[in-house]
Amino acid sequence: MMETGLVETDMSAVVAIAMLALVEYLYFGVEVGRARVRSGLKAPAVTGDPQFERVYRAHYNTLEQLIVFLPALFAAGYYVHELYAATAGVAFLIGRAMYFRAYVRDPATRGPGFLVGMLANLALVLGGLVGALVAAF
Repeated sequence: MMETGLVETDMSAVVAIAMLALVEYLYFGVEVGRARVRSGLKAPAVTGDPQFERVYRAHYNTLEQLIVFLPALFAAGYYVHELYAATAGVAFLIGRAMYFRAYVRDPATRGPGFLVGMLANLALVLGGLVGALVAAF
């Protein structure tokens, strides 16, 4: 157990969510490889087949969101509460799965998944920031 001054937590749920986010990201990477094989597009090319490009972009966009998600997840878990961070983390995972599926099917339909993931990230960033400020002052 860790004592943060605000709450006592062991952070195991936060670590599990972080690892699930990485598993999800790795799965999306496998899907990029499968799309490359189906398209016949030879590396290092990333353009030339619209279906491959969708899978590739959905995977890359997830990487862009992970850069915000992972530190915010740990900050919110540490400074706010493990359950708060884990809950927002589950929402992020669901949002990214929705986003990936929609983007691959029809990029114009990716909005709801993006919104779920973005709101989860916003909750984590704001929670971590406010919690850190409260602890600092």
